[in-house]
Amino acid sequence: MHFKQIVTSEDELRSLLGTPGKTAANKTIHHLDVHCKEFISKSPIVFISTSDTTGQCDTSPRGDEPGFIHIIDDHHFVIPERPGNKRMDSLRNIVANPHIGLLFVIPGLEETLRINGTAQIIKDADILEKMTSHGKTPLLGIAIKAEECYIHCAKAFKRSKLWQPDSWLQQSALPYPPKILADHINMPDINSETIKAALEESYSKRLY
Repeated sequence: MHFKQIVTSEDELRSLLGTPGKTAANKTIHHLDVHCKEFISKSPIVFISTSDTTGQCDTSPRGDEPGFIHIIDDHHFVIPERPGNKRMDSLRNIVANPHIGLLFVIPGLEETLRINGTAQIIKDADILEKMTSHGKTPLLGIAIKAEECYIHCAKAFKRSKLWQPDSWLQQSALPYPPKILADHINMPDINSETIKAALEESYSKRLY
């Protein structure tokens, strides 16, 4: 697709959208204060954004019961790495490029917490044991050093009506992930039923 009008500079962006007000311009802090720690402790899900050394990006969720993230001090916290599909997109990116962005979400709350910083993959047993769940201790953790922390406004959540159940699609109208996966994989011995069975087995037996 050839687009005809491309914005290519910050000056042009500013001419179109303006500059941040006093509140937005001054809301960033550089450590985990009591508010950030409370927010993280009450969030059951965080979306992490990483990229490799070429700039190829990835965003991936990490979720569990509130409190699943271990806060170490005013600058560091650790996200347990629970079992996944072994693609390890985020982990491979972090090994290559430590920069990371995170978005913490609390159901029912329209404001979110954004944290930017650097990450390492750790296997410190004394830390990982603190995140044991359902009798399983994670093999690895994503250790974050927070460098920028700020609250993101609620406009996107208000526009999307995300937490308003009456705006949600009926179950019958939702996309069907097994069919999507089967079509994307596109192999003769894989169909939506085999994918559905594999997903159900994974969800019931390999969450931890």
